[in-house]
Amino acid sequence: MKARRAVCAGSFDPVTRGHLDLFCRAAGLFDALTVCVFHNVRKEGLFSAAERKTLIEDAVQAMGGIPNLRVDTFSGLLADYLRAHEMRYIVRGVRSADDLAYEQTQAELNRHLYAEAETVFLLTNPRYACVSSSAVREIASFHGALSDFVPPNVEQALREKFRGQPVDL
Repeated sequence: MKARRAVCAGSFDPVTRGHLDLFCRAAGLFDALTVCVFHNVRKEGLFSAAERKTLIEDAVQAMGGIPNLRVDTFSGLLADYLRAHEMRYIVRGVRSADDLAYEQTQAELNRHLYAEAETVFLLTNPRYACVSSSAVREIASFHGALSDFVPPNVEQALREKFRGQPVDL
């Protein structure tokens, strides 16, 4: 039987508790899960792709690890990544109807670019439905409480990024 391998791709800038919950659940559905940090050439990230990869690896390790999970980085089309790694499954988390509409379009584009691509949607744990990387960055920029939204290593990295920066009111 051929191994069922999936990719969960995103910018993860930074990784959140919602992402980690998704990774755990997706890893239970597939023989192997690759969390792939994609570099978006149209966005300047708070953390570099290498930093984001390390933050994810450290957060997963602190949770006790996920044996069938690995973390990778890539710049380009997700369809090209799938093809290059002989994968077909894409895992996407969905927080809302708006997310679903966007993700459905992305799934159709990926299938158009790579006919074997199959997207699996997982509903976000309601505890994390309001959590997004952009919201976390904004909270961090105002030196707000982060522990409910990100693991400790990410909270520390965010505090270091925004250390000494005044809050403009």
